[in-house]
Amino acid sequence: MSTEINISPSTLGYTKGLFSQTTSSTPVAATTTEGSLIGTGIGGMIVPANGFKVGDSFHAKLGGEVSCTNNQTLQIRIKSGSVILADTGVMILNTTSGDFWEIEIDFTIRTIGAAGVASIHANGQFVYIRNSTLAYSGAGFSSENNTTFDTTINNQLEITAQWGSNNAANTISSEIFTLIKTF
Repeated sequence: MSTEINISPSTLGYTKGLFSQTTSSTPVAATTTEGSLIGTGIGGMIVPANGFKVGDSFHAKLGGEVSCTNNQTLQIRIKSGSVILADTGVMILNTTSGDFWEIEIDFTIRTIGAAGVASIHANGQFVYIRNSTLAYSGAGFSSENNTTFDTTINNQLEITAQWGSNNAANTISSEIFTLIKTF
């Protein structure tokens, strides 16, 4: 997963596949330690230093299985290294057992440069199926990082999950993840 990517437009237009997960992630289970939701795959997720241009836009989509007892908290963070690009905030989940979840994230480079100058805006939504009603629940998020994001260094995408308790029923993993450049 540490391969640098070329994010210049493809010859077929702007949509360009950058990464496709080919194995499920290791479950983040029964722990309050933040863990990765990304399994191994093909392609890359590192944009080299000074590789971004203003307007570069990306779409990430992950999905997998989630289980927990009622009123457990979960937080998903979209990061470059330790820099948070977007965050679902703490979500309170209803009881679910081996059910489907999905997150979609769009992000656009607004300004390039060092931390305090560079800017990235991200928005997305997390949804999952609740056991009790088989209805979808979830959360939306939107944020701009114009303080700690830096395009003059290598940026490696990471997506993590963190439970609020180490309940034995808490587990989340991804079975699919794709990253594309949309513009």
